[in-house]
Amino acid sequence: MNAARKSTIAVVDDDVRVLESIEDLLESAGHSVRLFSSPQSLLEHDVLRKIDCLIADIGMPVVDGFELRRRARNVRPDLPVIFITARHEATDQRRAAAESHHGFFRKPFDASALLAAVALAVLASSRGE
Repeated sequence: MNAARKSTIAVVDDDVRVLESIEDLLESAGHSVRLFSSPQSLLEHDVLRKIDCLIADIGMPVVDGFELRRRARNVRPDLPVIFITARHEATDQRRAAAESHHGFFRKPFDASALLAAVALAVLASSRGE
């Protein structure tokens, strides 16, 4: 990735407080952030080819984070995805582990751990991994 270009991270969560919190965190680390309150909104804005990483909440109505990841990968097979969730169901973590992802965080999550996962995901994206 070019050092002069900021990485762009899309965040999808139906909780506006979480969106704002993650936006502040990512911007403080130098990333450009695009916020979406639903998977449908992200998909309608056709930004998948323009982002370096996707952070998706698992527990959203209509289209959950796993389905969003599947749809995103249809467009961008190499797009790094980080899952976040407020749910504490072991099946979510097992399902996430069975699929390719770059992080799985339960809310409230450690900010430095999330930033580290985003940095690794952006690096992978820049290498086409």
